[in-house]
Amino acid sequence: MSVLRLDAVRREVGDFLILDSISASIAHGERVGLVGPNGAGKTTLLRIAAGRDQPDAGRVRVAKGVRVGMLGQESNLDPSLAGARDVRHLVRSGAQEVEALEESLAEQEAAGAAAVESADYAAARERFEALDGYHLDQRVEEALSGLGIPSGDWLRPSLELSGGEQTRVALARLLVADPEVLLLDEPTNHLDVGAMEWLEVALGRRPGVLLVASHDRAFLDAVATRIWELRDRRLEHFRGAYSVYLLQREERDARQRKDAEVSAGAAAREQELIQRYRSHRKFSKMHEHERRLEQLERVEAPKRAPRLALPVTGLLGGGPARSGDMVVSLEGVVAGFGPSLHRPGRVPIVEVARLAASRGDRIGIVGPNGAGKTTLLRTIAGELAPLDGFPRLGANVQAAHLAQIRRQAFPGTTVLDAMLEAARVDMGPARSYLARFLFRGEDVFKPVSELSGGERSRLELALLGVTAANLLLLDEPTNHLDIPAREALESFLRESEATLLIVSHDRRLLESVCDRLWVVQPGTDERPGRAAAFEGSYREWRGAVAEGWTVDRELELQARRLDGRRPSSTGPSTKASTAGRSSARPAAQPVRPSKPPRAGPLSKDAYRRQVSAVEGDLTRLGLRKSQLELSLSQDPLVANYVELRRLTSELADVDAALSQAEEAWLALEERAPR
Repeated sequence: MSVLRLDAVRREVGDFLILDSISASIAHGERVGLVGPNGAGKTTLLRIAAGRDQPDAGRVRVAKGVRVGMLGQESNLDPSLAGARDVRHLVRSGAQEVEALEESLAEQEAAGAAAVESADYAAARERFEALDGYHLDQRVEEALSGLGIPSGDWLRPSLELSGGEQTRVALARLLVADPEVLLLDEPTNHLDVGAMEWLEVALGRRPGVLLVASHDRAFLDAVATRIWELRDRRLEHFRGAYSVYLLQREERDARQRKDAEVSAGAAAREQELIQRYRSHRKFSKMHEHERRLEQLERVEAPKRAPRLALPVTGLLGGGPARSGDMVVSLEGVVAGFGPSLHRPGRVPIVEVARLAASRGDRIGIVGPNGAGKTTLLRTIAGELAPLDGFPRLGANVQAAHLAQIRRQAFPGTTVLDAMLEAARVDMGPARSYLARFLFRGEDVFKPVSELSGGERSRLELALLGVTAANLLLLDEPTNHLDIPAREALESFLRESEATLLIVSHDRRLLESVCDRLWVVQPGTDERPGRAAAFEGSYREWRGAVAEGWTVDRELELQARRLDGRRPSSTGPSTKASTAGRSSARPAAQPVRPSKPPRAGPLSKDAYRRQVSAVEGDLTRLGLRKSQLELSLSQDPLVANYVELRRLTSELADVDAALSQAEEAWLALEERAPR
């Protein structure tokens, strides 16, 4: 039996038709993913299904007694957020019926034994138990924790939170309310990896109906059992998760294109016969074929939507130059915010003992919201001055940075103005370049202030590629992009020869593009966060985390492997991490390698990960040693005693670390899986 039904729903805005004769139904327990390009009408359809908007034609039917709840993309603007005492009470108020029953039961219990023994009390208690009222507080705390709201914020007024945090609170409130029909519009927009994984499990446990619009393909694969696709103002239905839908859609489109070719061929033959019989003045035969042509069923081939086509070369200057082998090196760097008018002291956010990126690396930067990923990327980009240490960029590195918080104003007033301001080229090349980013025809004259989130993202990408770069620093590059645009961006990044540092929560992007990760662990009140490299893919990292991998453990192993001693509890303090920060540093003391204790063979996965890490260290240290020896061989350096002493001291450190890495490699060989 259908819980929610749409019958020939039609929606227009002025002369523009958004939805045309949409008919669909959802039965109890079904989980449906709603997909389609930006502007296809997904949000409009959800609002009509929720009863927030009315269709221009058709109707929406909801089964009697069924509650419908919706999370919109702008849920942080909900007026109910302002009226709540604090976050915890706001989320708890989602279960209105449970709170009303709780109050009624308390009043009857206070009235005495006669009230407690009444039929009304028994009915209220039975309903309270059916709604799992005794576990309401537990469900509230579970939802808040699962969606990444720290316990310290539970007693704060919701208006003190950021817009993204308010949206997560609104989602928690909706999950606690647990309506029979749950409608979600881009629920993963403000969630980190842990919160997304928790939400997937929570939605999978729900017995009710779910209709969710999302561009997150991994999320759709995890939660959806059916897919609705909005295309050309019509709705098509597919069974299975998102990956299955992709195969079905390709097969259906291929079949429809073939049917369209057959139909067009049959129509062409009938037209040819009509013309032949007309020329031979055989009018009866001509009319017969005219009737056959009228009765012929016409099949239209599916329209190919325009796709984002990111150019490999820049608008100015052709392709990127070749950088040196070492592209980015961070040793003893502390990223954060310095003193300001509103902040008297320094605020360290994340400290890095040792991270490096070589030419061609594709590195994903991952970690919870607020851990310091964006701060670290901005420090590498030179937008923030480091509080300690100095990020080094290699020879001939040309960096381009796409910020997560996009700038409020672009140069110029229209899309074309912004492009012409960024690149001094003629209008023709500028328009041709913008067309690759789907700004075609009159779209180039759109005021920047009127662009949607997806259009602003495409314009940012266009401006990013004006000059070819060999180091791309991308902070949430898929924000506001629809699925076709995300797939085009992934294809571009896979084919790009540039070194990539990508901050993202898009698991499909991380898995398909990045071959290693930098993991950022959030800090505490006493100390900033920390970062460590993981030599493996996103999926391998999640598996390693499930087995107990942490940033602290990785840094401990790294310190033992390279320096032969434990790191201090206050953060990066190894000799290699202080390279270049003090010209008066004493020479490195040689470390006598101790014979490793005999241990059993490692598992294949553990062996592969550890060998990959050690080999990466050997490569990096070997490259650094070559660079230092080359610098020491240069004649002008001989007269610079301070620089000569610094380089000599660093070379001693690198030699010691290289020796330790070689010992670690030999020890691993003895523990190779048999």
